[in-house]
Amino acid sequence: MRVGVLTGGGDCPGLNAVIRAVVRKGVQEYGYDFVGFRDGWRGPLEGDTVPLDIPAVRGILPRGGTILGSSRTNPLKSQDGIRRVKDNLAKEEVDALIAIGGEDTLGVAARLSGEYGIRCVGVPKTIDNDLSATDYTFGFDTAVNIATEAIDRLHTTAESHMRVLVVEVMGRHAGWIALHSGLAGGANVILIPEQRFDIDQICAWVESRFKIRYAPIVVVAEGAMPKGGDAVLKDESLDSFGHVRLSGIGEWLAKEIEKRTGKEARTTVLGHVQRGGTPSAFDRWLATRFGLHAIDAVRDEDYGKMVALRGTDIVRVPLGEATARLKTVDPSLYAEAEVFFG
Repeated sequence: MRVGVLTGGGDCPGLNAVIRAVVRKGVQEYGYDFVGFRDGWRGPLEGDTVPLDIPAVRGILPRGGTILGSSRTNPLKSQDGIRRVKDNLAKEEVDALIAIGGEDTLGVAARLSGEYGIRCVGVPKTIDNDLSATDYTFGFDTAVNIATEAIDRLHTTAESHMRVLVVEVMGRHAGWIALHSGLAGGANVILIPEQRFDIDQICAWVESRFKIRYAPIVVVAEGAMPKGGDAVLKDESLDSFGHVRLSGIGEWLAKEIEKRTGKEARTTVLGHVQRGGTPSAFDRWLATRFGLHAIDAVRDEDYGKMVALRGTDIVRVPLGEATARLKTVDPSLYAEAEVFFG
């Protein structure tokens, strides 16, 4: 058995832990051979590979990013992409493919498996934690810890200068990072894509904090939108999965707060800092377990499935089900955090 491995979409801490677990168990217990595909789906599309064996995965457990590289390449949008992928898999004598990624990467895997007969097993990765079929995705815990530490640090400078500090975190359609880090970091306002916000209400909360000589922290997800407005875009261009580049809601919000309240407001955009660096202990644990169970699915020839965390158990769910809808923040969870607003 020869197994291909790829990591697609945005990088995040824990990817290397999955690769390590897949290869270690696959080689030691099942005697499989492995080949890594570079830069997500670009690897199978262009036949770009790297050898993958036990020496190649030594020492990578605590490393962020991915030794295989990543990209947002979509073979379904490339000219003759399906045939090229199938030809390159056949050329490399790959019997099964483990795709590690989020909604877009696994959406491609679901199509290739369900419609084109390519044997795929999926592993859920996204710092946004927005895949509905799993309780948690690896990368999320690390991103929340990084954002929380940043908020903790910003409290001290906000209080020193009595400024409003707006912290923009990632979260295109789901506000899990904003909600978790904002609540853990003691933010005074948390804004998420699932709930359109009222700028007048935010300004009222900000002013109420200044009345007790307490500088407010506003945490906003990049996909949050004001009532009657649209998402703030970096530009209008689309990637191969049809996504626009979000950026700027934090800066827009700071300017509006300063204009309406007369209080100085500054913005910190955490951006890719949330993706980088060494994974947390939880993400190493989860990513390792996902890798072990993914190679077990290959051994069982249980293709077209994604490994998922349910409670403390790792289960298998159909790839189509796993990518059918996003997991967004429930209004009741957001209501809990509203107790601390203002």
